[in-house]
Amino acid sequence: MKTILFLFAALLLALAGCSSSKEFSYADAESAVIPAERWGGVPAADSLARRHVITHITLHHQGEPFPRGKDPQQYLRNLQSWSRSAKNWIDIPYHYIIDLDGNVYEGRRIEYAGDTNTEYDPSGHALIEVVGNFEEVEPNQEQLDAVVRTMTWLAVKYNVPPDSIRAHKDYSSKTVCPGKNLYRYIENGYFRDAVTENLRRRQP
Repeated sequence: MKTILFLFAALLLALAGCSSSKEFSYADAESAVIPAERWGGVPAADSLARRHVITHITLHHQGEPFPRGKDPQQYLRNLQSWSRSAKNWIDIPYHYIIDLDGNVYEGRRIEYAGDTNTEYDPSGHALIEVVGNFEEVEPNQEQLDAVVRTMTWLAVKYNVPPDSIRAHKDYSSKTVCPGKNLYRYIENGYFRDAVTENLRRRQP
């Protein structure tokens, strides 16, 4: 019964959300990204960065509660500070961060490989983080739509095939990231299929 209800819910999301008949606009998706300087990000030192070529798109979650009313820009500033002081990373480990309202923020510059607390090498991966702990809560529709838009934009920009869309746990046995409630959209092909459809309907 649970399987039937889940499949029905996924179908409703597909019909109501990102699988609409509207064409995907690369320009709109790109311009919607909030650059790091707008949230107060401090650029990474180029000399410490590890450059890479994007071949994969990989989904993460924050892994902590993100209640309504929490300031996402302050969260990003705190994450950047922690990444540098506690982890000795050059910057936020992710390239794009999606908040509760579906806003997309630039994190680490995309030409620099990300970082991870687990054993996989994120070189070649465009890393997307969605705020929240999806072991405990469900992603909302604004977040799902923003993930699809961002994945589609990255797929176009870097010529990444939809079959190369995966999640952190697909590359590591040491994590449940991006949480069971977000991972199911990887597992059931929701993101892959929505990106494929957007690519079919793409306009310049």
